[in-house]
Amino acid sequence: MRKLLLPGIVIIAGILITARLFYLQIIDDTFKLKSENISIKIKYDYPERGYIYDRNGELMVANQPSYDIMVIPRETKKMDTIEFCNLLNISKEEFIKKIDKAVVYSPMLPSVFLGQLNKLEYAAFQEKERKFEGFYIQKRSLRDYQLVAGANVFGFITQANEAMVKQNPYYRSGDLLGKQGVEETYEVELRGTKGVKHIQRNRFNQEIGPYKEGKYDTIAAQGKDITLTIDAELQKYGEALMKNKRGGIIAIEPSTGEILCLVTAPSYDPAILVGRQRSRNYTKLYNDSLAKPLYDRSLLAEYPPGSPFKILTALAGLQAQVIDTSSTFSCSHGFSYGRRFMRCHCGGGVRKLHMGIAKSCNAYFGNTYLRTLNKFENASIGVDFWSNHVKSFGLGQFMGYDLPTGRKGNIPTSKSYEKVYPKGSLKSTMVVSNSIGQGEVLMTPIQLANMMAIVANEGYYYTPHIIKKIKGQKIDAKFRTKHVTTIDKKYFKPVIEGLSEVFKTGTAYFLNVEGIEICGKTGTAENFARIGGKKVQLADHSIFVAFAPKVNPKIAIAVLVENGGYGSTTAGPITTLMVEKYIKKKITQKDREKRVLERNLQSEYNKFSKKFIDSMYKIKVRKDSILRVINTKKLDSIKKSKPTT
Repeated sequence: MRKLLLPGIVIIAGILITARLFYLQIIDDTFKLKSENISIKIKYDYPERGYIYDRNGELMVANQPSYDIMVIPRETKKMDTIEFCNLLNISKEEFIKKIDKAVVYSPMLPSVFLGQLNKLEYAAFQEKERKFEGFYIQKRSLRDYQLVAGANVFGFITQANEAMVKQNPYYRSGDLLGKQGVEETYEVELRGTKGVKHIQRNRFNQEIGPYKEGKYDTIAAQGKDITLTIDAELQKYGEALMKNKRGGIIAIEPSTGEILCLVTAPSYDPAILVGRQRSRNYTKLYNDSLAKPLYDRSLLAEYPPGSPFKILTALAGLQAQVIDTSSTFSCSHGFSYGRRFMRCHCGGGVRKLHMGIAKSCNAYFGNTYLRTLNKFENASIGVDFWSNHVKSFGLGQFMGYDLPTGRKGNIPTSKSYEKVYPKGSLKSTMVVSNSIGQGEVLMTPIQLANMMAIVANEGYYYTPHIIKKIKGQKIDAKFRTKHVTTIDKKYFKPVIEGLSEVFKTGTAYFLNVEGIEICGKTGTAENFARIGGKKVQLADHSIFVAFAPKVNPKIAIAVLVENGGYGSTTAGPITTLMVEKYIKKKITQKDREKRVLERNLQSEYNKFSKKFIDSMYKIKVRKDSILRVINTKKLDSIKKSKPTT
């Protein structure tokens, strides 16, 4: 038996090897295709990207033809480089640099030599293309924007670099792909699938037709059209209202979680990131470190939410049953806690929940917060109770929306204070500023808008999302999943009544819109910046949150204007204009609109710029002085050590 074992193994191995060789050489032609790759030229057919529409069917992003000059270094022959460079308006140094780059990528594979030619450049090169062997024109499509808005929503198209090619084998050097916004999130759907043609060549390197009669060729599949939840008119209007201001506007449809507008300011015309000047324009935007037009404040900026956060303080207090609608607190233009005093601008007096919300009374919500925390054995347990309820509103965590960027904000827990207040030394009075949206609390504008959508829905929400429809495909089921907060539904009704009172006798009584019952909350958040190592107080941020109408709400909105001052004076008018624009499809508050459009906060931002530049100058002067002292000491040391003759 042992004598037969070894020969048996050899015979079986031989049969397996023979079978594999038969499969590779006779049945499977792909190995042969690879081995004959030198005599086969691969051409790619790039499909059009899918179009992008708004919720009402308005075309927002289409395509326009683009032409790239490709090069295969191995196939280039001796040619008139001066004529070539003059034809494309490039220098000889640029020519050499681009050829070297192509060789590094691959001597045998095509790569982009010069991308995104305009029609005149394309026509001029096409006429003389035969004179430049190894170069050919690859047709692609670039984006054609139908509105001068929504740059942060769309994102932009860029060329795949070596790192991207290594990460995803679908892409070749020079292929176009989406970056940021929906272009990145829905890249696979929008790009489609490129077609591949295998062209056979003879020994003279001439194309003689498709390899194997096109057996391995594939047809390009056009990208899928997508419909966004964005209202194009509302988006354009929001960006117009935020001109010469910094901040963000987010509007959400409460019943679905659909994002109606996503405004960040300052922004830019998306068309400037199309064409040959894209790289230069992007660099200019990127280097603007003060205005930060590429920074999406609506998703990324984390701010103290200020008074709108009092809504959650009230709901947590009601859920903890430490207050009810008849609970009262006295306000003496603020209230004392421990050895400190929290100021209030509500006018003072005895406040119940209803007017506490309407007048934005710090004393009412500070006391509510203290009662909530003090209900428990210690403040740490109380903080966690409060934190868990607040986090059920999607705060302090990524929200799961379908955009590639975002921040969590911050909702503190007992662990947040362990280093500062160790061994159970935390007291409720030490963190009372959380009650009014200051302290350690941070929220993004989209979180503020979603908070109002939850209040409008009396306790539930759908994950905010920007996709409404993909042609021939269902959207992610998570956007149709209801999330319920830990606050009982019955506690939302008295809070909503208080938010409605804000527009009747409260802090926004002068911001009514005829025919629309709005529920909202003003906010003014203190604003500090660290300049030159020092904490400097700047003009307050202006905040306003709202939903409308009160019954069967159609829109929930948050507006934040950096350094805008009181919530009712800057963010408030913008909010009511946006609400009227969406619900009525027209504006009746013409004077209010005029004031907002003319409001320019650039002088306020220049103050920060000046302080920042002055601090940098002082640091530089101090650094130069230190260096001079060091250099002087070094020189003295050298002189002393030098031997005398």
